[in-house]
Amino acid sequence: MSTASAIMLRRNFKHTVRNPVTLFNAIFMPIIMMLIFVYVFGDAFSVGTDYIDYATPGMLMMTLAYGLSATAVAVNSDMAKGIINRFKVMDVSRGAVLTGHVVATMVRTVVALAVIVGVAFLMGFSPSATFPQWLAVAGVLLLTSFAVSWLIVALGLAAKTAESAGFASVPLLMLPFLSSAIVPADKMGPGIREFAEYQPFTPIIESVRGFLNGTPSSGHTIAAIAWCVGIAVVGYVWARTKFSKRA
Repeated sequence: MSTASAIMLRRNFKHTVRNPVTLFNAIFMPIIMMLIFVYVFGDAFSVGTDYIDYATPGMLMMTLAYGLSATAVAVNSDMAKGIINRFKVMDVSRGAVLTGHVVATMVRTVVALAVIVGVAFLMGFSPSATFPQWLAVAGVLLLTSFAVSWLIVALGLAAKTAESAGFASVPLLMLPFLSSAIVPADKMGPGIREFAEYQPFTPIIESVRGFLNGTPSSGHTIAAIAWCVGIAVVGYVWARTKFSKRA
């Protein structure tokens, strides 16, 4: 990482620490959702295993999504408040500004994911994954975080106001609920079942679930990687194009 990117990362990280709403959405809201689904609704779902073991991969995906609105708002605010013009005077590269937001989002996400895994173990989570399979889980989640971070940066740049930038993350937040995160897709009704099966988050969740269960699925993993690469490329190109126009 370049010196400029490191400076942007430190700046964005300080903003995160000073914003309790961001920390709540990124860390505590996923914990609350996990407690609700496992202890309130868990007995109502028939998933063929302990619900905490089934739900944890889905909760990890929700954790990825919950912290994105803060990034979209921060990116949009940078463009609206003229801070980019100051960076131009300081000869800070455009790529460093965007990279700083992406890396800060990923760091925040990694912390939140670690907390969720810890809470899951306290709730009785008992994965069968080997050490290499845990590394594979980390790789899939990091790749997903990288992809959605670039996409949310692009959405933040495309939004006209900070309010609309925050709203832009809602579809990404809703996708885990319409996937196999909470219940298997084949238990859903017609229409919703097909959407859940073919949307990008389901193969990612199923890939993580397979590794954690000790029964990895190459098909789901390949699909997950393909979706992540596609989303990352679209997000990166869109973000750079929008940034060049607005800056």
